[in-house]
Amino acid sequence: MARRLPPLNAVRAFEAAGRHLSFTRAAEELHVTPAAVSQQVRSLEQRLGVPLFRRVGRGLRLTEAGQAYLTEVRAALDRLAAATERLYAADGAGVITVSVLPSFAAKWLVTRLWKFHEAHPELSVRLSASDALVDFEREDVDLAIRYGPGHWSGLLADLLMREEVFPVCAPALLEGAGALREPADLARYSLLEDHNTLERWDDWLRAAGSDEPSARGGPSFSHASLMVQAAVEGQGVALARSQLVADDLAAGRLVRPFALSLPARYAYYVVSPEAHARRSKVAAFRRWILEEARAADGDAVQPADSAMRRPPPA
Repeated sequence: MARRLPPLNAVRAFEAAGRHLSFTRAAEELHVTPAAVSQQVRSLEQRLGVPLFRRVGRGLRLTEAGQAYLTEVRAALDRLAAATERLYAADGAGVITVSVLPSFAAKWLVTRLWKFHEAHPELSVRLSASDALVDFEREDVDLAIRYGPGHWSGLLADLLMREEVFPVCAPALLEGAGALREPADLARYSLLEDHNTLERWDDWLRAAGSDEPSARGGPSFSHASLMVQAAVEGQGVALARSQLVADDLAAGRLVRPFALSLPARYAYYVVSPEAHARRSKVAAFRRWILEEARAADGDAVQPADSAMRRPPPA
């Protein structure tokens, strides 16, 4: 059976006015005007069909019905407030579900998650790796890491990191008689691409001033992490996004043969509904990953100076 409940705002106005026996002090507590409190109380009295206050001069007195109702209302609001506080406390611990692109998870996020767990041992992160955009209304996901233009209707999006695109390869490709020395030498190698990105080898070669087309294309991959692994194994030269190869460059598994890089058309964003972002556990993860991204940006690996790795002609 449907509950017969009065409007919550009217109940709150009555409880505050009954506690203070003053519309003015109730209005100060609720951050509204005394007239608004008076109107809410009047509407509640009309709805209940019972007077709750007697106006005595410039003051207020509770009627007998008002006093009885106030006792029950105050207890109900106290229980509601306590339940809400328990919910907020529970929301500060537990599991955070993060939707993330597989390649970003494998090549960037997973290697850094231990830092979050050290800072927040009360929280656990559940990664949901997928190329599909998460539907926050239908799926049990707290926030997402998305790669795109940065505008998603109805969602709060914070810029996580921008990227550059440049060639990378295994160090062995820079050694020996057939070493990779200038952009024209790329014609001798398989050129690896991630077919989910907008940037292509022809774009980079054109910017490098090379007349060589990318006809000697190698395998094309559905995930950048697979392309990067093929480059690590010396299977060709990959046109890679900077954030996805940062750790491999730092560890020496990959090198940048040329200095030229192109700005990526898209960037990474931390995305969630605003209501999710206000949850303490989600706010903690959002704050951590933004700080981690800023730190990682300062550790970017630059091409080494070498006759074998001179910048391409302007």
